[in-house]
Amino acid sequence: MNNIQLDQQGRLKHFLGIEGLKRHKLIEILNTAASFLSIDAKAVKKAPILRGKTIINLFFEPSTRTRTTFELAAKRLSADVLNFNIDTSSSSKGETLIDMLHNLEAMHCDMFVVRHKAGGAAHFMAQHVAPHIHIINAGDGQHEHPTQAMLDMQTIYQYKKDFAPLQVAIVGDILHSRVARSDIHALTTLGASQVRVVGPKTLIPKGIEELGVKVFNSLKTGLRDVDVVIMLRLQRERMQCALLPSVFEYFQYYGLTEDVLAVAHPEAIVMHPGPINRGVEIDSTIADGKRSVILQQVSNGIAIRMAVMAMTLGTIPEQKEGQ
Repeated sequence: MNNIQLDQQGRLKHFLGIEGLKRHKLIEILNTAASFLSIDAKAVKKAPILRGKTIINLFFEPSTRTRTTFELAAKRLSADVLNFNIDTSSSSKGETLIDMLHNLEAMHCDMFVVRHKAGGAAHFMAQHVAPHIHIINAGDGQHEHPTQAMLDMQTIYQYKKDFAPLQVAIVGDILHSRVARSDIHALTTLGASQVRVVGPKTLIPKGIEELGVKVFNSLKTGLRDVDVVIMLRLQRERMQCALLPSVFEYFQYYGLTEDVLAVAHPEAIVMHPGPINRGVEIDSTIADGKRSVILQQVSNGIAIRMAVMAMTLGTIPEQKEGQ
């Protein structure tokens, strides 16, 4: 996937996944996003970087947070944005994905932001679009959600300043989570000391240890002394069979409460990609507590998506490794 994401000069052409990208490219994204954070404090939250560019949001799955932050990011860069309604499009009448792409290309757009229920959909589109079109993956099936991972990394860096000493626990429905996969790739690439995945055996993918993580089935054991806790939503809509006895029992064993969080490092931060299911994976006292950085993740999502859009469209000068 690395080759198709980068052009011949090693610059970002598409952003399809974290897997395969080098550390310096992830650092470049983080540094670029950091430069955009100041826009939020301005009276006019606009930069002319993508003026004249047209970006189309193609969301084949429902989303509020991700689609909204992509739209805000594009508008803050002065791009024209079209949110394509898939439910009322010709795809609901039998039009193929390729035909849809070619018809949209004929409207002289520059970028597609794609969310799709099928893993690999964004990669497939990147292989078939015209050379001047750029693709950003906004989540594909159970595969990856790369911009979510990068906003998570931005948030972790803001609070911890260095990835090297960190122990990070990703908790919950690992099996169905594209966020978990992207976070694992990002954390290991950025050099985190240890990445743990925590959850019931039925929600831990077989062979996930090959990604360089340590598996725990006990929540308290898995959270002991960690610096970062990333809670995941229980994705019942993706479950094809009964993988859990009940939501109540899940919270009893894997819900994050004050008592459980007490075993983590005293300065540990708590994250969640959203939407939060209160009383299912996390207690409200934690979600709204002083160690929660969940809302900061949302804010960082705009800056990260601005950075990725600007970099893929070639409007940000490439940074050399070490910058």
